[in-house]
Amino acid sequence: MIRRKELYNEASHLTISKWAEVRFNEVDSLGIVWHGHYITFFEDGREAFGREYGIDYLAVQAAGYTTPIVKSNCEHKLPLRYGDKFRIETSFIDTPAAKMIFKYRIFNIQDTLVCLGETTQVFLDGEGILTLNTPDFILNWKKKVGLL
Repeated sequence: MIRRKELYNEASHLTISKWAEVRFNEVDSLGIVWHGHYITFFEDGREAFGREYGIDYLAVQAAGYTTPIVKSNCEHKLPLRYGDKFRIETSFIDTPAAKMIFKYRIFNIQDTLVCLGETTQVFLDGEGILTLNTPDFILNWKKKVGLL
């Protein structure tokens, strides 16, 4: 059996919140947000996180990598409806593996938890080959933000 020396560090200091509002095209015939749009909300949170902490998609691309999502999950607690304001909280989960893990919590205007989620992204080099070791630019970024 393989045992980890240390569990993943849920780096709470690497969290960002972003407010949004449910648009008409995001609701279904029942008047609630269609479940597939929550993945888009996660993307919005990830983009805001990247801009805030200097690890946006353009920085990844400039380093010669892409970061496709290989795993996502979404746990719905309460519905959102057209016009509802909500907050997406995005946190980076530190891991020694060559991947990026983000956790999401979506809250309504009453600050009640609406949705929980998580995504995992891996690194592909310029030729589309999976990178098994954490790229140098990520190690440098982790040092910069105080994870190493």
